[in-house]
Amino acid sequence: MSVTAAMVKELRERTGSGMMECKRALVETGGDLEVAIENMRKAGMAKADKKAGRIAAEGVITIASSSDGSKTTIVEINSETDFVSQGDDFNNFASSVAKTVVENDVNDVASLNDFALAGDTVTVDEKRRALIAKIGENINVRRFATIGTDDSIVGTYMHGVRIGVLVEMQGGSVELAKDIAMHIAATKPLCVAESDVPAEEVEKEKEIFRGQAAESGKPAEIVEKMIVGKIKKFLKEVTLLGQPFVKDGDVTVEQLLKSNNAKVISFVRFEVGEGIEKKEEDFAAEVMAQVRGE
Repeated sequence: MSVTAAMVKELRERTGSGMMECKRALVETGGDLEVAIENMRKAGMAKADKKAGRIAAEGVITIASSSDGSKTTIVEINSETDFVSQGDDFNNFASSVAKTVVENDVNDVASLNDFALAGDTVTVDEKRRALIAKIGENINVRRFATIGTDDSIVGTYMHGVRIGVLVEMQGGSVELAKDIAMHIAATKPLCVAESDVPAEEVEKEKEIFRGQAAESGKPAEIVEKMIVGKIKKFLKEVTLLGQPFVKDGDVTVEQLLKSNNAKVISFVRFEVGEGIEKKEEDFAAEVMAQVRGE
C-alpha cells in the first residue's frame, strides 16, 4: 500500500511527530495507520525511559483554582533547558497538570501519574513521556501543593513563571492575601510564626552565634545575652509575621494582619529548580547528542 500525503498528515495530527518520522513509520507498516501509531508510541516511551535519569532543573511554576473556587493548586514542572520550558507544548502540559491536581483528590506525584490528564484521553505520565519523546528532553512533574477551604481566602502571586506563592488566610481580603503572597515571593520566609521554626534550625543558629560570640573574649554571661539577642533577630528575619512588610517597612506583617483582622493559616512558595543540584553542561556535546537523536 502506498503512503499518501493525507496519511502522513493524519498521523502527524494524531501523534504530534515530525513529517519524516511519520512517513517512515507508515512505510515500515505498509500504510497501516494504527500499527504506525502503536510503534511510534513504543519508540517514544523507550526514548523517554532513556532520558529519565537526566537532570531537569529548569521549568515553570503553574497555579490553578478549582471550578468552585474553594481550592488552589501550585505545581512545579521541570525541563532540562529554559528554552524548552518556554514552548507551548510544555506550558500547555504544565497547565493541564495543575488542573488535573486541583479537580481531583490527588495525594502525591506517584498517584498523579495515573490520573487522566485534564482535557486529554491519556494519563499524566503517558502525556509526559510522549512529550519527552517529541521534545527530546527529560520532563519531570516534581511537586505540587493544594490549599484552601470553603471558608478561607487564598491569595496567589506569580513572579514570571519561576516563583509562585499561595497564601491561605482567615479574615482580611483577597487583595491583602495577594499582597502577603507577593511579600513571601520577595522575602522567602521559612514559616509563618516563631513557634513553627524547627528546633534543629534554632539550635544550628545558636551554635553559629556561640562560636562567633566566643571569639569576642567577653564574659560567658555577656556571650549568652548576645546569643539570645541574635536568635531573636534571626527568628524575626525567617518568620513571615516577624518580617517588615515589603510595601511598608514601618509595620511588620503581623501588625498588618492584625489591623485587617486577618490571620495567615499557611503558605506555599515554590521556586523553579530550588534544591536540585545542577551539573555543568557541555553544550557542544549536548547539541551533538540532539543531532544523533540520543
